[in-house]
Amino acid sequence: MAPLLAIKDLRVRFRLDDRTIEAAGGVELRVERGETVALVGESGSGKTQTMMAAFGLLPTNGEAAGSVKFDGAEILGLPAAALDRLRGAKIAFVFQEPTSALDPLYSIGAQIMAPLIVHSRLSRRAARRRALELLALVGVDRPERRIKSAPHQLSGGQRQRAMIAMAIANNPALLIADEPTTALDAALQMQILGLLGELQRRLGMAIVFITHDFALVRRFASRVCVMAEGRVVESGPTLEVMARPKAAATKALVEATATGEKAPPPADAPILLEAADIVVDFALPGGLFASKRTLRAVDGVTFSLRQGQTIGVVGESGSGKSTLARALLQLTPRQGLVRFEGRDLAALDARALRASRRDMQLVLQDPFGSLSPRLTVGAIVGEGLLIHEPAMTAAERAREASRLLGEVGLDPALLNRYPHELSGGQRQRVAIARAMILKPRLVVLDEPTSALDRSVQKDVLALLRQLQEAHGLSYLFISHDLAVIRAMADEILVMKDGRIVERGPTRQIFMAPREAYTESLVANANNLPGEAGEEDCA
Repeated sequence: MAPLLAIKDLRVRFRLDDRTIEAAGGVELRVERGETVALVGESGSGKTQTMMAAFGLLPTNGEAAGSVKFDGAEILGLPAAALDRLRGAKIAFVFQEPTSALDPLYSIGAQIMAPLIVHSRLSRRAARRRALELLALVGVDRPERRIKSAPHQLSGGQRQRAMIAMAIANNPALLIADEPTTALDAALQMQILGLLGELQRRLGMAIVFITHDFALVRRFASRVCVMAEGRVVESGPTLEVMARPKAAATKALVEATATGEKAPPPADAPILLEAADIVVDFALPGGLFASKRTLRAVDGVTFSLRQGQTIGVVGESGSGKSTLARALLQLTPRQGLVRFEGRDLAALDARALRASRRDMQLVLQDPFGSLSPRLTVGAIVGEGLLIHEPAMTAAERAREASRLLGEVGLDPALLNRYPHELSGGQRQRVAIARAMILKPRLVVLDEPTSALDRSVQKDVLALLRQLQEAHGLSYLFISHDLAVIRAMADEILVMKDGRIVERGPTRQIFMAPREAYTESLVANANNLPGEAGEEDCA
């Protein structure tokens, strides 16, 4: 019997002005019915573009050649109408960045119902019932409420779970999961991977699991194909490849992990940021005869951050971490007191607050949503200088932007590229460069390494440490990756349901957590089960 998916000699190119860039060259990949194959590689290795090309999802300046057979039939180059009958029905996708994949104008429920109505011909009432079942299945709390929510009203983890619900709606034969757990904490990662495994067994679904994280591959995939510079450089059973990697790219991925501990700031370091009794409420719409309700996203948070200090904020998706960050930076309405360098931010007028933003920068979790698609990388990175250093010439801004790109590990030649032409990891590094170009005193980092492969993650964390030591920066570091928090933070705040349930020095939190919730987070982060199969990729 023919494999479910057979890719042979797939070549992917992008036309940029008067030149052509090769994103993948001669890729070979085979996926049998009901199995999981991991496609692993650093950001920019071509793994995502390979899958996009295979199923006709390249942008207009992209082109693909070779052979892609699904269920024995050639699909590369099929008309859009024919591909539409496959995508969403027999072939489904979970993308890396749910914010860019979900339509901001429609509720989560409407978007899950759409493929059910189009492909399964369900009535709206039946589609809504199925959507509620799917939301519950993927672990979205209060699905009867969340089904009415717009994407921006959900946390990053909730959005990703909604994407998974949409993808599995029609029981597809093949699921392309592109970094499906990137935005999730360790506990939810295990839940989602367990859910996908259970769905796979129940439906006989095959999965192509795209990731940069070998720890997840060991948990989930029987076979692995490692990509570097647009080619498959190694393939085989997962445990065999991890135990005896042959290619240099594979060795780098297997060995990469966040390590080290941060040196604490001086005991007499001045307090840079003070927060007291921070409360953030969101009004929820009521029904026809029901009154409006209020969701308390942050509930009475108090802490202080010293110059040169890093405070890590951890907790499951939806615990209030990102909402707290926005409240501290005056980006969302809140109650309570926030002082920066002794000044009450709520008392500043618009002009003074704008000037203060030079010293308070934010790196968001989702770089695709935070980078303007209409600006080049150079314009994005230099945008802050345009506002806060108006006397600088365009050439000076370009030189400074080029320098910052080099500092965050990007080729300065990317200055004239656009965000959609970059990988997820490259976009995240552009976001970091944009924040650092103004030499701020406080940087709020909201999952700054979640889109980066492990080897690049180490480089970026080393860069953040270097910048902190050189300039006395203070970081509020939000992450679900406890290995990253352990390597970066002096102190940890553990959040649950909008409250701080435990706080303390990093070593104490990891070695002797007091709360059961904290203990479960640490245990889940250390839990790396996995199985492996016996076949090669091609």
